Amino acid sequence: MTTISTATAGWLALRAPADDDARSADLAHELGRLLAPASEASPLVLHDLGAGTGSMTRWLAPRLPGPQRWVLRDGDADIVEHLDLRTVVDAAGRAVVTDVVVEHLASLPLDAFAGAAAVTASALLDVITEAEAAHVVAACVAAGTPALFSLSVSGSVRLRPAERPDDLERAVESAFNDHQRRDASGRRMLGPDAVAMVGARFAGAGWRVRTVATPWRLARGDTALIGEWLDGWIGAAVEQRPELAHAAAEYRRRRLAQLAAGRLHVTVSHEDLLAWPG
Repeated sequence: MTTISTATAGWLALRAPADDDARSADLAHELGRLLAPASEASPLVLHDLGAGTGSMTRWLAPRLPGPQRWVLRDGDADIVEHLDLRTVVDAAGRAVVTDVVVEHLASLPLDAFAGAAAVTASALLDVITEAEAAHVVAACVAAGTPALFSLSVSGSVRLRPAERPDDLERAVESAFNDHQRRDASGRRMLGPDAVAMVGARFAGAGWRVRTVATPWRLARGDTALIGEWLDGWIGAAVEQRPELAHAAAEYRRRRLAQLAAGRLHVTVSHEDLLAWPG
């Protein structure tokens, strides 16, 4: 059993349909209302942080007016090789223009978003540090640029059928959440605390903040994703608390049997956050 990688093209492709189903269309609509009119000569410029293979752009661009130019920012040069935005259009059906910047968040200039219409990110806040998140917030505030951050893990998981008692399941959940907050190579990630921390930073700057629960709801049609997610969830928990290994292995066997029988349903909590100047 291994911990899933959150930075491979294969994993991002596997989770993409669940991500698209979960994201908040309501917050996307609200963001659209905040955008100023644009023209071919002066398109909307949107920066996507931790762009990966471009899933946020593919989902959001058709929900926003245009014309649009996207700046895709990611610190992983290998992952952006898998960007595929050839068919992406805005709400009026116009093709979007894209630029790619390979750059770690720690190197993000404070004026990086000057003149931008919006900043976006997907599945990013929970895997960055408090200092990195504060830097992103400061850059948004400096530019007065609204921000939409989607699919940050918020810590709660529900599997059905329920186990009684569910003490082991709660122990795995707690250990996984601690693993998400772990110090990795000198970087202590925010994990499930991310949305609360980032929301408080924006609110402290006098900005308005909205959050919406955006859980994955996985069932019979999501067998491959559930299997990968389950291995990653349990693997991370055992890495954090090795004493769980024996009981977790038996728990995994039971859940995989339910998955094979088409009986396993999983809800993985996430939150979307929209912030804009007050």
